Amino acid sequence: MSRRPTVVQLLPALASGGVERSTLEIADALVRAGHRAVVVSAGGRLVPTLEALGAEHVTLDIGRKSPLTFRHVLRLRRLFAETGADIVHARSRLPAWLGWRALRGMPAGARPRFVTTVHGLNSPSRYSRIMVRGERVICVSDTVRAYVLRHYPDTDPARLRVIPRGIDPAAFPRAPLPDRAARLRVAAAFPALGGDGPLLLLPGRGTRLKGHGDALALLAALRGAGRDARLWMPGAREDGREAYIAELEAEAARLGIADALAMTPPTAAIADAYAASDLVLQVSRKPESFGRTVIEALSVGRPVLGWAHGGVGELLDALFPAGAAAPFDADALHRAAVALLDAGASVTMPAWPLPQALAAMQAATLACYDALLSPSTTDADTR
Repeated sequence: MSRRPTVVQLLPALASGGVERSTLEIADALVRAGHRAVVVSAGGRLVPTLEALGAEHVTLDIGRKSPLTFRHVLRLRRLFAETGADIVHARSRLPAWLGWRALRGMPAGARPRFVTTVHGLNSPSRYSRIMVRGERVICVSDTVRAYVLRHYPDTDPARLRVIPRGIDPAAFPRAPLPDRAARLRVAAAFPALGGDGPLLLLPGRGTRLKGHGDALALLAALRGAGRDARLWMPGAREDGREAYIAELEAEAARLGIADALAMTPPTAAIADAYAASDLVLQVSRKPESFGRTVIEALSVGRPVLGWAHGGVGELLDALFPAGAAAPFDADALHRAAVALLDAGASVTMPAWPLPQALAAMQAATLACYDALLSPSTTDADTR
């Protein structure tokens, strides 16, 4: 970076999730490069992690959907001036609106540059349009870029930058298939996942959009064909999702697979979960903007099977075409699962480490900041 800027990132909270993870990753890269990283949010369990990186946190509830939230515009404007912010990077819609309004009230010559990241495929609307009003709009995949241009055709393509999210390959090292030790550890924790048959893994929150029902149907089909398959769904069991869990449990009982299923809270040892599995599922009903679990699992050396749409389909097409199934075609999903399980350790996996590396994402984001702050960049209007 030719300058050493102060970058202020805006998001609703620092609890958990992909947006929060990306915020910490960029804060870390900024600090390690000698820059000042400030994050504004309502707080959460990741604040100590952020501060341990050397970044600063300002607690402000800028994600609460209430007209009263706009009272924070003046506080943000003062913060931008007091910190000498060079870049304001908004990662969510309401914080972006507040940040944008704060910027519009500042003198043009003292106004920080405005960057947004489109992390998800939000429903097109005037409210969502703020995410394409950045002087630079970071898209986390080509899928997102195409979505932006399709739904907001007046967006200048020159402002868009595709910067895929990445992973630290050291956190997801290649593991042998099968990894008996990892499987034994999982079986000891969740007896329903024991046995000699294949273990299927579906990481994801407890919501219908993640395709848990499709995973149950696949498990039933595999077991009905004589395979002692088991299914682990870490993250499906969450506080506040009791009605949904009861629904899944009833469906599993109806299908006769309840004794081969474990629905658990999220696991902190997700790399070990990948290593223990024979096949990782990514069958979200709603197209994903990226699909981090795809690259995490492939990095560990586990085949991934998913619907060929959205960011998941994009990643599978580029890295593991054998794992792409026509969206919502249960028969196609079953055929692909059988083929991948029969191939076992002989299945051809992408080379390790994968190109979707965390360091590449961090470098590209800092380069985006650098280019925006270059004296030759004159499009200061944050329309």
